[in-house]
Amino acid sequence: MSLDKIYINNEVAANPLVEQICLRLPDVPKQYVESSKNVFDIVSSSDNFVSEGKKSLYLLDNNGAFIKQCPGTKSYTCCDYQILHIGTFCTMDCSYCILQAYFHPPVLQFFVNHDRLFRELEKKFKSDTINRIGTGEYTDSLIWEQWTGLSPMLIEKFAVQNSSMLEIKTKTISINGLEGLNHNRKTVISWSLNTEAIIHSEERGTSSLSARLKSASKCEKWGYPVSFHFDPMFIYPGCEDEYGDVVQQIFKHVSAENIVWISLGSFRFMPDLKPIIQQRFDRSKIVYGEFVSGLDNKMRYFKPLRIKLYQKIASLIKEIAPDVMVYFCMEDDEVWKKSLGFLPAEFGGLPRMLDKSAATHCGLRI
Repeated sequence: MSLDKIYINNEVAANPLVEQICLRLPDVPKQYVESSKNVFDIVSSSDNFVSEGKKSLYLLDNNGAFIKQCPGTKSYTCCDYQILHIGTFCTMDCSYCILQAYFHPPVLQFFVNHDRLFRELEKKFKSDTINRIGTGEYTDSLIWEQWTGLSPMLIEKFAVQNSSMLEIKTKTISINGLEGLNHNRKTVISWSLNTEAIIHSEERGTSSLSARLKSASKCEKWGYPVSFHFDPMFIYPGCEDEYGDVVQQIFKHVSAENIVWISLGSFRFMPDLKPIIQQRFDRSKIVYGEFVSGLDNKMRYFKPLRIKLYQKIASLIKEIAPDVMVYFCMEDDEVWKKSLGFLPAEFGGLPRMLDKSAATHCGLRI
């Protein structure tokens, strides 16, 4: 998706990174603004503010923390992930994307005060605990590479320490800038995966499944550990076989020994997201499944349906690669026990399990 406008906060007008980004986008009109409210008011006035937000790039400083704890959800097992908050929203257009309803309005924001970002990281690197840090929570990690080149800088910063790993999560194939870097296996390149049917019908502007897996294979050849996220998974006729086919394709492209983890999570959504999906994706059927309100007030598939799909896919992964770590994103103990046969507490908790896998694959001290 191309940009229609670049908004530049007056406070960052002299930032060299702003000049660099503008030079890479010479044909996109620029407008200087006093505050974020100016941008939000313009985007909100559009009849389709979500689409407008995807074509509006706003450059500003991050005045809050760059490193944040994953918000998680009470009553569901959380992985204790840490978010590196580099920006917000996405140029791709997935029907189910929670960011459409999470930000008001959703706008492509990129934070340019990287001096403070790197100071926060240096402080984090001195901690006595393992830190699993990712850039793909509020945005896709690699959509910014064509304009900013941030990921290579982060990769080289993480390479020279031993307490923290960086996870770069994407649905793109924008990996050319990752080749030849001194990553020291401290960066994990991750892909969100889905079935061909879901990618075709619900993930506008994303790379194909085949392209994502070929990119994973390239990254493995460049020495990076990799991981995969089946989140969100959708329940529809034939879904078990189709998700099973995706699992088979993973192991045809990368070696099991180089996979740090594979996560599973079903489609869940805030009630506010439903009308947005209905309006913007009028042919989509994803909000018409068998849903109940979860403990976090999000709509979730009826639990027995989730467990049935999880059992099928988890057992197939374990059959092919018994040592690859499989975990659930935001599920309760009953789902863990019935789907995987154990509870995270039996192994010190999910954060501890993930820390151990990160230590093994990334050479972190534990």
